[in-house]
Parts: sequence; structure tokens; C-alpha cells
Amino acid sequence: MIKLNVNNETSRLRAVVLGTAESNGGIPKVEDCYDPKSIEHVLAGTYPKEEDMVKEMESVAQVLEKYDVKVYRPEVIENYNQIFSRDIAFVIEDKFIEANILPDREREYKAINNVISQINPENVIVLPEECHVEGGDVMPWNDYIFVGTYTGDDYPDYITARTNKAAVLELQKLFPNKTVKSFELRKSNTIAKDNALHLDCCFQPIGKDKAILHKNGFLVDEEYEWLLNFFGKDNVFEITKDEMYHMNSNVFSISEEVIISEKNFTRLNTWLRAQGFTVEEVHYSEIAKQEGLLRCSTMPLIRD
Repeated sequence: MIKLNVNNETSRLRAVVLGTAESNGGIPKVEDCYDPKSIEHVLAGTYPKEEDMVKEMESVAQVLEKYDVKVYRPEVIENYNQIFSRDIAFVIEDKFIEANILPDREREYKAINNVISQINPENVIVLPEECHVEGGDVMPWNDYIFVGTYTGDDYPDYITARTNKAAVLELQKLFPNKTVKSFELRKSNTIAKDNALHLDCCFQPIGKDKAILHKNGFLVDEEYEWLLNFFGKDNVFEITKDEMYHMNSNVFSISEEVIISEKNFTRLNTWLRAQGFTVEEVHYSEIAKQEGLLRCSTMPLIRD
């Protein structure tokens, strides 16, 4: 059995699901894309090649293995995108919560049955149908659960709006001992630089008390200010619009001291090292073209 345990984003990682880029299904049609960044690359002829993405994901697997992390991979579905394992489920405390994701992605969830079958069935939670949620929007942070959401009346018009109010309320019910704090995110179906697809596209806690943050990802200034004050200005690395577009906030913590980051994030990586972090750099810029990066393609199961 897998004994789930996740209380925050940065405690020492012991087991994780890492997605796979094998048999990725080639270049999608524009109308089949889930986000504006993928559309951009399809139209520009720069959509990532499968062999490049496989190579990028293997480099992450190697870093995880170097730190003795048990790595689970999904069963490969032919011609199907299974890179972003964070979207399909997430763990809080000892609960494994199935994300109510875009219906087309149901098969992705079934492909991690090798993991789910090892979890106590009582701890596998399926949310009510009206709750929409994806793991990229959910961040356990000790006594808090931070959740990215969008509650505008035009929610149904946004394929980029992935987590709704019903899910926020349900999480509060499931974890009454934690404070569930939601943040309204800026959405765009068409302009990637104006779209915060998930909370982890514009914010992520790191270390014990630091965070990466991008103001424009938040619709409500007060909510952004709350985070800034919560971590303290001196502990926050503020990223630019371009850096958000390149997914600088979507790094992944193996522990409070060790972070996997993209090689090209020069400004961020320099700052992280100055703060005393060990930065494991990998090439991940091809995967980034699909509006997801390191946190999006990993789903932690056990942290100390």
C-alpha cells in the first residue's frame, strides 16, 4: 500500500507520479488545444516534438532518482497527451482527490491505476459532479490550502477556467481543520501572456517561507497583496509577464532546500542560489510550450 502524506509544497519528497511524453499523439488541431499557448505553437509550426519532450522528462526522472524519490509513471495510452499528471488528481494529507477535469481527459486518470490500486479506497475521494478542479490550482501549505479559481458569470466560456467555487467549498468541507483561501485568476482563451491557466502559473511557495509571484496573474489586487504580506516582500521573487509566460513560477521542490528548475530561468535560478537553495537545472522548454512545466507534470504522493 502507498501511505499518502502531503501537507505542503516543499517537505522532503519520497514518492511522486511523473507524467509521460511517450506516444504523445503528434501535433493537435487548433480546435483540440486546451490553452492559448499550445495554439500559438501549433500555428507557428513550433509545437514540441515527442522525442524532445521524452528526453526532457527523462532528465527530471533522473534528478528525482538521484534524491531517492520513488517515481511512478502512467501506463502509456497510444497517441495521447499524458504529460501533466498534476491536472488529474492531487493529494492533501492522506487523501487522494480525483480532479473533475475536462471530460476528454478521463482516460488519463485511469492510466495511473497502478498507483490508485495501492491506495486505501477510503482515502480516494471523488468530488461531486458540480465541482470542477485541477491539481495545478490546489496548493496545500501547512494550515492553509491555497486554491486558484475563477467565479465570473462567463466561467463556461473559458476553457482556461479549470476550478470553480463549488470545488473551493467542497475542499473546505473535506479539510475543516485547514483554511481554504481562494484567489481569482486572470483568464484568456486567446492571449497566452494574459492567461493564468492555474494558480501555479503565477504563484508557488518555496523553501520554508518564500514564494515566487506574478501580480498580473491575479484579478483582485487585494488577493495578490494578501500573499505578498503573508510571505513578506523580502521573501518574494516577483516575476515579469514574460517570465510568467515562460512558466518561471512552475518549478518543483524536492525538499525545502532543493528545487528543480528550467535551465533558461537565469534570473530566478540566480536568486534561488543566492537564497541558499540547491538548484537542479533541466531542459524543459519544449514542454513549456503547452502551458505547463515542472510542477504541472509531477503529482506528489508522499512528503515527509
